[in-house]
Amino acid sequence: MLSIEPHPQLDVAIFCSQFAKPLGQVTTPAVVLDYLQQRVQSPMTSEDAVRKAVRDMLRCRGYKPTGRGKPASEYLAKALAAERLGSVNAAVDTCNAVSLNSGLPISVIDLHKAAGPWSIAAADAEAQYVFNPAGQVIALAGLLCLFDANGPCANGVKDSQRTKTDETTSQTLTVIWGTHGLPGRTAETAQWYLELLTLCGATSEQW
Repeated sequence: MLSIEPHPQLDVAIFCSQFAKPLGQVTTPAVVLDYLQQRVQSPMTSEDAVRKAVRDMLRCRGYKPTGRGKPASEYLAKALAAERLGSVNAAVDTCNAVSLNSGLPISVIDLHKAAGPWSIAAADAEAQYVFNPAGQVIALAGLLCLFDANGPCANGVKDSQRTKTDETTSQTLTVIWGTHGLPGRTAETAQWYLELLTLCGATSEQW
């Protein structure tokens, strides 16, 4: 189902989830929102060592995970501190809550907006895609990405606009961009994530 380019540091977890209703009809559980706003103690917490290990993994093929290109998990922490981290939908809220607290960047896409074959590999020098409705573009050279039949569609920094979830989404694909520099953390993060998804009424299958 998925080919992964050999990488010395990547420790990835991937699963697809089926929601009982389109996301526009799914209410984000209160506990997920509490984790998202860090109003309650979560099972996992991030720290400087986690941030360093994630950045080391992302820069392995030449990408520079700094500034606007920092890992998504760091962006979430900054957004929370600035009181700019709000609710989107149950799938994205769960993703963001787990990423924020675990310190691992996580991608979630609408599975029906993409098509196989699937692969994970470092993007080439000219690769880029639009990552928001305003049409802003991220340069992907050297960054580990999830690819579908139409090219790169997600990574640990910013996911592609073309495959993002919306109110009609009912099936998602999630990628946890973990690293062997943090032994066991990817598996722990995936386990917690899957538990929260069940509270959203989703059933999941790991790839």
